[in-house]
Amino acid sequence: QEHLVESGGGSVQAGGSLRLSCAASSNIVGFYCMGWFRQAPGKEREGVATIRPGGGSTYLTDSVKGRFTISRDNTKKMLYLQMNSLKPEDTAMYYCAADGVGGSCSPLRDDEFDFWGQGTQVAVSS
Repeated sequence: QEHLVESGGGSVQAGGSLRLSCAASSNIVGFYCMGWFRQAPGKEREGVATIRPGGGSTYLTDSVKGRFTISRDNTKKMLYLQMNSLKPEDTAMYYCAADGVGGSCSPLRDDEFDFWGQGTQVAVSS
């Protein structure tokens, strides 16, 4: 069982930046595709960004391209999401997830991610 713990959320004004972190419990996470997903009140969960185990390939949903960057440090068992130029529509609970089976590593396939953190809240005011 993989445990994931997110941190770094908070309240920020539009145009500001936040860096989310996700700490994994075991080294085996280095072999998994990992991703960030978010869910706003009253909306379905959506994929934000994913990254393959080696970190060489990343996938971002269109609405965050050019503003968000996903990265990982397997030696530290950490996943990151750097969020710049934040907008009010980025307000949501952000979740870290890991795919322990080996799926497509697509942000569109949250069903392929079997380990999830508890989430960290991001609020962006205008």
